[in-house]
Amino acid sequence: MKYNFEWLRFRRNRVMVQGAIAVLSLSAVSAVSAQELDEVTVGMSWYAQAEHGGFYQAKAEGIYENHGLDVTIRDGGPNVNGMQLLMGGATDFQTGYSLNTLNAVKQGIPLVTIAAIMQKDPQTLVAHKGVGHDSLEKLKGEPIKIPTAGRVAYWPWLKAKYDYSDSQLRPYDYNFGPFVADEQAIQQGYITNDGYFLAQAGAEAQSILLADNGWSPYAYTIDTTQQTIDAQPELVQRFVDATVEGYRRYFENPAPGNALIQERNADQADALLVYSLDKMKQYGIVKSGDAEQYGIGAMSDARWQTFFQQMVDAKVLPADLDYEKGYALEFIDHP
Repeated sequence: MKYNFEWLRFRRNRVMVQGAIAVLSLSAVSAVSAQELDEVTVGMSWYAQAEHGGFYQAKAEGIYENHGLDVTIRDGGPNVNGMQLLMGGATDFQTGYSLNTLNAVKQGIPLVTIAAIMQKDPQTLVAHKGVGHDSLEKLKGEPIKIPTAGRVAYWPWLKAKYDYSDSQLRPYDYNFGPFVADEQAIQQGYITNDGYFLAQAGAEAQSILLADNGWSPYAYTIDTTQQTIDAQPELVQRFVDATVEGYRRYFENPAPGNALIQERNADQADALLVYSLDKMKQYGIVKSGDAEQYGIGAMSDARWQTFFQQMVDAKVLPADLDYEKGYALEFIDHP
């Protein structure tokens, strides 16, 4: 169902003129609007957290409804295959990652990235302070705990750019306990929560942000299908616009979004949510690169080409891949 914005403008103007019956008029508009909303489901890559804040802010503040959308936010997690849900029609949009997009192109899957919430991937390598492990160059040859996802994503890039070797790989523990106990330990982390959990454990450690050392994918992308773009481009535009507005509002006043996040995920303590948002601001995770000029969600051909070439150099993707099939720039401002 198309959302009739001309009709809404007419109703709003009429309400302003008919001040004496404003309350009744607004109630009527709300009732009709509720019937007109397009139902949309968006899948998250993980459980509710600050990194998803803009989606929850848009839901909590009624921003999606203002754009004619009734949005259901579906949690992700370690056993959730977002691409499968999107392709199977269980979700209309999905948060993703540049490499997932390019792998979809490689497999002939019609997934398309339409916006990039994060200009920088929050991915880090974490090491103890004072032991000399303070740069990617100095981690060459050192044992590093990397999960399966990292081994097929940034690890090939580290091997190509920094001459790392698979002999360095160690099993990933999915917690900081063993790391805290071993001051020589190095493992994967995320800039948005490393310091929070390490401080709780009393560990003196540092995070090396891969994105500040040449790693160039977009993260927390908004993905959909080519079929949805072809059939409902106006709905796609409304969803992107509302989500971007949600992130702008979340960075200004995150309280409504955080309240909804905590309803969905009780593990998100107030202090953790504050910490995560602060790190997103400090490191320019959302507002850097092209987003500084063109706004949240911005992407560019040049950035996609740079990342594609990194993956070709790392022998992850073939050089003749038609990678441009994997993204569309018409729904966001861009260079």
